[in-house]
Amino acid sequence: MDLQLKNKKALVTGSTAGIGFAIAKGLAKEGAEVYVNGRTTERVESAIKQIKEETGNQNIHGLTADFADVKQVDELIAKLPEVDILVNNVGIFEPKAFRDITDADWFKFFEVNVLSGVRLSRRYFDKMIEKNWGRIIFISSESAVHIPAEMIQYGTTKTAQLAVSRGLAELTKGTNVTVNTVLAGPTLSEGAGEFVKNIAKDQGKEVSVVEKEFFEHMRPTSLLQRFTSTDEVANMVVYLSSPLSSATNGAALRADGGVVKGIL
Repeated sequence: MDLQLKNKKALVTGSTAGIGFAIAKGLAKEGAEVYVNGRTTERVESAIKQIKEETGNQNIHGLTADFADVKQVDELIAKLPEVDILVNNVGIFEPKAFRDITDADWFKFFEVNVLSGVRLSRRYFDKMIEKNWGRIIFISSESAVHIPAEMIQYGTTKTAQLAVSRGLAELTKGTNVTVNTVLAGPTLSEGAGEFVKNIAKDQGKEVSVVEKEFFEHMRPTSLLQRFTSTDEVANMVVYLSSPLSSATNGAALRADGGVVKGIL
C-alpha cells in the first residue's frame, strides 16, 4: 500500500532510539523527508546513518535539542520553521514512590512530556491550517488511562497529552489537518529494556521470567502478555501520518496490546 508520504516533511522528537526511532524509520521507508531529534549530536548522527542504510532514503536530517531547555527548542524551530508531520514523541519516565516525587520532578516531567508538544504544535499548527494539510500526533501511553502507582507523575503527563491533543483537534474543523494521540502499551524500547534487565539483575532472575511476572502482576489486563515492539507502535503512527488516515481526527488510538479494558 502506498501511504502517499513521499516528500512530506516530518519531525519526530526523541527519535534516536526506541519508539521514536522506529517511527522515523517507518516514515523514511515511505519516502518522507525525516528530521531526527536527540539530545546529542553523536546519537542523532548515528540514528541518521542507520536509517539511511536500512531504508535507502537519503533525505534524512538531524536536529539536536533537549526539550527540557526552552532555548534549545526555539533554536530547533528556527532551523525548521515548517513541517507537514509533527510527531510529539519525546518523553521521560522514572519509577518513583509518590512521597518522593518532588515539585522539581513534577515540573521536569511536564516540561518534557507535555510542554514539548505544546510548544512545537503552537508553532507549526497555524501553518498547517494555512496550507490546509498537516498531521500532529502525540505519543501517549496506556498509563494515561491506567495511572501506574509506581510513577504517578509520568501517568499524569500522559493524560495531559490526551487533553491537549483533543483540544487542538477541535481547532481543525473543516480542514485537512488532523491531530491524534497514540496510546502505546508497555514497549520494549531502549529505556524499558534496561529497566527490565536491571530488575532481572537485582533479583537474580532471567529477563524472560521478569517479563512474565511483570505482565502477571503489573499489567494483568494485557492481551498480548508480552512487550510490544517499537515497530508495532510505529506502524500505527506512520498510518496516521498518511493522507489515507483523513477520517481519523481527535482520536486516541491504542497500540497497547489490549492493556486498556473497554470498548471505546
